[in-house]
Amino acid sequence: MKLDSDTITVVPVKRRISVGDFQISVEERAAINEVLDAGRISEWKKVNEFEKLFADYINTKHCVAVHSGTSALIVGLSALIYDSRFPKVKKGSKVITTPLTYVATINAIVLTGLEPVFVDVDPYSFSILPQKIEKHLECVDDPENYSIILPVHLMGYPCDMDEINRIAEKYGLVVLEDSAQAHGSLYKGKKTGSLSLLSIFSFYIAHNIQAGEMGAVVTDDENLISLMRKLKANGRMCDCSVCTRPNGYCPYFPQGEDDDFDPRFVHDVIGYNFKIMEFEAALGVSQLRKADLIFEKRQDNVCFFNEHLAKYSDDLQLPAFSKNVSYLAYPIVIKEHSKFPRRYLRENLEKNGIESRPLFGCVPTQQPAYKYLKEEYEGKIPNAEFLGKNAFYIGCHQYLDHDDLEYVVSSFDKIFS
Repeated sequence: MKLDSDTITVVPVKRRISVGDFQISVEERAAINEVLDAGRISEWKKVNEFEKLFADYINTKHCVAVHSGTSALIVGLSALIYDSRFPKVKKGSKVITTPLTYVATINAIVLTGLEPVFVDVDPYSFSILPQKIEKHLECVDDPENYSIILPVHLMGYPCDMDEINRIAEKYGLVVLEDSAQAHGSLYKGKKTGSLSLLSIFSFYIAHNIQAGEMGAVVTDDENLISLMRKLKANGRMCDCSVCTRPNGYCPYFPQGEDDDFDPRFVHDVIGYNFKIMEFEAALGVSQLRKADLIFEKRQDNVCFFNEHLAKYSDDLQLPAFSKNVSYLAYPIVIKEHSKFPRRYLRENLEKNGIESRPLFGCVPTQQPAYKYLKEEYEGKIPNAEFLGKNAFYIGCHQYLDHDDLEYVVSSFDKIFS
């Protein structure tokens, strides 16, 4: 890579270390071929199988699969708005959430007609701070206009869900977990995603469990799961995960009536088309069967990097290691007094073929789409603003071998020398 102050000119490098990877194994090929051999690629048995397996894995009663993590957020929030049991959740009500997250979290809040409200995060775990949530609610003039707390388990680090749930109960709020990056992470022995009324996941290509593009919502609540099944299919009346009509039975068909009634084409709520194909579900099933091995390999890689990059701790804040964390990636924070700015490190890593990403940015003050919020929040969420400018991540995924890990470390050595 040849770099100047404004442009990056790409030249070949000997090795490429990606942030995420997905390698098609024998198992994945067999799963795809099974779908092809079945002769049906739209939602069917594989989607149903994935939903049951993933609900069991997270330890919830229900799961509904949709076509992305963003869709999962939108359909989950929409279901809460439609459900009359949650009168505080209505268009225009406020959602307390983190300013440090992938922008999809905030987009979903805004697109469903809700208003995001931001409080600061922990500088080490990147998680929303419960004490900041409570302090905010104690000081506002309109606590009744708040409806949801939406914590994000960023990079796989679980938020303090006991405190968040306590505050939510105190103020009559619903908790929806964004677990898009935390498949398999544990909080006091329980999987993230099982710690609130409902939770969303993403199975994007670089995530801990991968399917290319897919999302899911999990819950124990039967009313919500029924609503979400309708909402993901344009609001159709029936909420069956697998249609029973080919078997000669439909629970929604009025027996004995003369009307030509088809519940698949009768719509009792206004919804979306968030259905998926059998291929993504088949890949998800295959990945779930080796989830523990994936997480262990990622944890091993984080341990290796921590051990070999500790010598740069004067400049770099390395990720805290825990056996309870399912790592999306390897996040690094440039310390305030470091002589190496983030751009310099990222550009020089790229020179050596090591891909990286900034840690998303502080949404209300650093994302152009939300510039209308900048004046309100600038300087009030200092941890998120610092991380948004100084944190980035590299890959720690399961496809990295020992030579890859050593190459990453040697590249840091070269840069710091």
